[in-house]
Amino acid sequence: MYKMSNNPTSNFQDVPWKHRFFSSMIGFAVNFSPRSDGTINRYIMNLFDFKAPPSQQPFDGVKTSDTVVDATRNLYFRLFLLSLNQNDDMPVIVYFHGGGFAYLSASSIPCDDFCRRLCKKTGAVIISVNYRLAPEHKYPSQYDDGFVVLKFIDDNANTQNLPFNVNLKQCFIAGDSAGGNLAHHVAVKACEYGLRNVKLIGLIAIQPFFGWEERTETETRIVDAPMISVKGTDWLWKAFLPEGSDRNHPACNVFGPKSG
Repeated sequence: MYKMSNNPTSNFQDVPWKHRFFSSMIGFAVNFSPRSDGTINRYIMNLFDFKAPPSQQPFDGVKTSDTVVDATRNLYFRLFLLSLNQNDDMPVIVYFHGGGFAYLSASSIPCDDFCRRLCKKTGAVIISVNYRLAPEHKYPSQYDDGFVVLKFIDDNANTQNLPFNVNLKQCFIAGDSAGGNLAHHVAVKACEYGLRNVKLIGLIAIQPFFGWEERTETETRIVDAPMISVKGTDWLWKAFLPEGSDRNHPACNVFGPKSG
């Protein structure tokens, strides 16, 4: 664990080299792939977004597989499962990757690596959702995709896609950054809907990506952070939210004047 300071660049240098490397590559692509017309140059992004294929051959004690939910929108999930010492009653974590709603995927190396470590540390079955990206697909596409995956694993007809010893009554929803935002909104929708087999017992939001129109002290302090700037986050919100919306939209500001 590295010591925090008021200098974001200093903190970044203390991160392990592997994570610094991939973060730097992705950060470079994130900074240079947005176009002035509000679109993203996917060619540039894909050059630096290195992928990890699924593998039934265990790597670091974890094996993975991909299950297609809806091929028409490239909606699938990557399942992470311990290769040995599985419990008879394994909890499940449905995970949403970060990337500002616009970048990365379930197969991106940083996301795959994180879920692999999460599986190994917790012993849980990890279901990492590959959802559609903005700006090609704006709000609420990402939320819809997340909820469709929940309904998919809730359906008895799809149990063959899950380990026999998974316990859907012990289901957590998790995500980091924009994925934390997704996890929150998908969990709320799932609770309102009422699932039959899946029981949500926890929400794990890791540095969730929320905001509002007024700048916070932290935003002004990290305006030149190495990974992404305040200008960059503003661009991401504009790419994700409906046309004409501001950062007080309920997707962004869950406690704001426009929230339910």
